[in-house]
Amino acid sequence: MTLQRLPAGAPPLATVQTIGEHEGTEVTIRGWLFNLRSSGKIAFPQVRDGTGVIQCVGARKELGDEAFEALTHLGQESSLVVRGMVKADPRAPGGYELRITGLDVLQDVQGYPITPKEHGPAFLHDHRHLWMRSRRQHAILRIRHLAVQAIRNYFDSRGFVLVDSPIFTPNACEGTSTLFETEYFGRPAYLTQSGQLYQEAAAMAFGRSYCFGPTFRAEKSGTRRHLTEFWMVEPELTFADLDDIMDMAEDFLVECVAYVLEHGRPWLVELERDISKLEAIQKPFPRISYDEACKMLVELGEPVEADDDFGSPHETVLTQQFDRPLMVYGYPTAVKAFYMKEQPDNARRVLGVDVLAPEGYGEVIGGGVREDDLDVLLKKIQEHKLPQEYFEWFLDLRRYGTVPHGGFGMGLERFVTWVCGIPHIRETIPFPRTITRLTP
Repeated sequence: MTLQRLPAGAPPLATVQTIGEHEGTEVTIRGWLFNLRSSGKIAFPQVRDGTGVIQCVGARKELGDEAFEALTHLGQESSLVVRGMVKADPRAPGGYELRITGLDVLQDVQGYPITPKEHGPAFLHDHRHLWMRSRRQHAILRIRHLAVQAIRNYFDSRGFVLVDSPIFTPNACEGTSTLFETEYFGRPAYLTQSGQLYQEAAAMAFGRSYCFGPTFRAEKSGTRRHLTEFWMVEPELTFADLDDIMDMAEDFLVECVAYVLEHGRPWLVELERDISKLEAIQKPFPRISYDEACKMLVELGEPVEADDDFGSPHETVLTQQFDRPLMVYGYPTAVKAFYMKEQPDNARRVLGVDVLAPEGYGEVIGGGVREDDLDVLLKKIQEHKLPQEYFEWFLDLRRYGTVPHGGFGMGLERFVTWVCGIPHIRETIPFPRTITRLTP
């Protein structure tokens, strides 16, 4: 297959996204056949080019019998180059249509496996490499792209330095039971559960830092909220207390949602998202303690065991009481990571916070203040039966210039699931990895 360059005098290249700039002129669009309906004299192919879908109109008398017959027999996802006049038409998707004056077929595809009929989730994920071409998946991944932009814009514009944390680590961060182990030149290594420990080192160097990359959890959970591989952004801030961390998380979420609303409204409409729910994401967020949340859960008929972590049912019930994210602080020390700092007046509670998204979507952010006392941290490492030799570098951060500091982590896919208003997290990542899926 050879892609011919546009000859001199040919209509200029255009995209569906910018087609309105070319109204009344002839353009060239390169893309794929998304859908087609026709009669004996006129055809209505829909062409997608990666930026959108445009309806085209091809008439037999203008194209000629041979070209018209070739067009009407093309299969779904055939690749082609279309030339035509851009006309405004409020009835057409996107408000414009292309009156075809000529076309070249690069590949006539027959037997495309994903048809307009209903397919089950397993089939669609088996064909994820093709499924992402569909309108819904296209919209979700566009929103993901905007979310990434919003996240980077937020931290980059506030003096945070991007410092990449390693993927291979010798130690656990969130608990040894969810580690993916691999052989590393004759010794064990693990895929990172979080970049946070390394961000503490970065923050001590730069004052404020963040990492944004893939993380891995070997949790044997098949719920709609869990992936074994996902992306997480983790900012770390020095000279900070819990109020500073909560203020930053609140401001961050409000700005990220606003950015997606500003730039991604067409894709949210495509997903039939109730945009008014996102417009309600404004400061301040309600803030309640873990103990207050437990009392609420009892009143709502969903009690939690004493000093236990909240599960999905608890988070769902709590968030349904508010129209914006709920911040729950002061979780039990027993259910949080070893590096969480205890409350000075209650060692059974930590200076940590979880931010729960509304509409039943649950935790999207978890964070808090880090333990900055060397002796206390040593004791915690011993209590959690962690190998101290692998944490000596981490302990050095407390030996040499320790300060109060903290941060949080937000899973990108959970954020996108909530913003898109979709039921399952697996649609928010290009190629999901779960306990039952490693392909494609």
